[in-house]
Amino acid sequence: MNMKQAKECIKDTVRLYLKKDEFGDYRIPIVRQRPVFLIGAPGIGKTAIMEQIAQELSIALVSYSMTHHTRQSALGLPFIDHREFEGEQYDVSEYTMSEIIASIYEVMDKSGLKEGILFLDEINCVSETLSPSMLQFLQYKVFGRHTVPEGWVIVTAGNPPEYNKSVREFDVVTMDRLKIMEVEADYTTWKAYASEKGLHNVIISYLDLKKEDFYHVETTVKGKSYITARGWEDLSQILQLYEEEGLFVDETLVGQYLRNERIVKEFTAYYDLYNKYKNDYKIEEILSGELSDKAVEKAKAAAFDERLSLLGMLLDKVQGEIRETMRFADCIRELHAPLKALSGCGETGKLMQMIQMQAKAREKLLKSMQAAGAMSDVEQYKNKFMIRFLEQAEKEVRVSGVSDGADGYVLIKEKFGKEAASLKEQTGKIGERLHNLFVFAEAAFENGNEMLILVTELTVNEDSARFIASFGCPDYQRHNEELMLSERQSRFMEEIEKLEL
Repeated sequence: MNMKQAKECIKDTVRLYLKKDEFGDYRIPIVRQRPVFLIGAPGIGKTAIMEQIAQELSIALVSYSMTHHTRQSALGLPFIDHREFEGEQYDVSEYTMSEIIASIYEVMDKSGLKEGILFLDEINCVSETLSPSMLQFLQYKVFGRHTVPEGWVIVTAGNPPEYNKSVREFDVVTMDRLKIMEVEADYTTWKAYASEKGLHNVIISYLDLKKEDFYHVETTVKGKSYITARGWEDLSQILQLYEEEGLFVDETLVGQYLRNERIVKEFTAYYDLYNKYKNDYKIEEILSGELSDKAVEKAKAAAFDERLSLLGMLLDKVQGEIRETMRFADCIRELHAPLKALSGCGETGKLMQMIQMQAKAREKLLKSMQAAGAMSDVEQYKNKFMIRFLEQAEKEVRVSGVSDGADGYVLIKEKFGKEAASLKEQTGKIGERLHNLFVFAEAAFENGNEMLILVTELTVNEDSARFIASFGCPDYQRHNEELMLSERQSRFMEEIEKLEL
């Protein structure tokens, strides 16, 4: 299965493991809740999907790499405890709490969440001294003398032996206690994730042309040569920062993230070509409506891979702006509830007290969810925006010196109005830039495959699809209908041909 399928399967498993009956008991007894064992090549995003699952289910996440643990850190340190049995005194060996179990209780204490996922990566690479204890843990959720708290689902991950010399293959007895899922690297699934995260478009454009370079592991005379999803994502972040600082990108930098000589050379060459296209076509001018005949003619005469790269750059620029605007729109919508709660405050003091209470509640939620690893970047941004708005509103009311709560509320409404007006201005500007994008595409690509790709990318991208649904885009609607009609006509002709008339 691919990572998207694995994510949904694990998410369903966790949700069902946490399902309770009318008496509050788990429908699947803890002893029958098989730990999930996610096995797949390194760097394909196993850890990333665990974070997404925890965020989507609003439960906590504690992650550990088992290769970092000794028997003592995982099971606890031994100490002598004095006991009395039937009047006789004895010294008994006990163990301190496992570092892993202690981390769960710490997250529960900080976040207030009592249910979560304990994710143990590289579980089949544990040290030889710890290996015998893993069978007991996988069956009974026990480390040393301490049990994983109720409400915590165990998910483990590991690499196949061909990728890691430290791997110890589990025997049948151990495997029979696991819910095993084998996952493979899949570019299509990763591309959707990359677009959502805003990864550098040069990487997506390159991999659209050379999908076989997405994941690559081989043994050469110089040792292991590998390309992973993790490598591409980390490279994206450093490329974005290098460009912000005006630093030069070369093979030396790329080779620090991609460990394959051929792919390093080809990607670096493509990166240089990508930047040349950006300068030649003047992306910002196209989106601003400054359509030049030179750019149109150049695009018409270009090879398909160049046209694809150009379209990717245009889409990346617009979709990046749409992503920020939709994030802003979500924040504006979120403000309606707290503003409504402030409307009934008759005194300024009470109004300011209500604002402070709301801001503190948001801060508490933000800190607890961050501690639990259960809040996405989007939700963190939204909460930070809300806190900042409330703090600024409280300050403006205080500085104004108004004594009537209703007057203070008017000031806050005016502040909200300015934010809403800013959103309206942004959406209008993006609408114009989308129109300019379609105008250029019509002139340069007419109704070729590039137009199909443009409409498809705007459809499958969550942010652009939401933007179009919320604010409209006549050009998109027109071309989408034309493409759907063309597709229906093609299917109709295929059916006619089958009839052999």
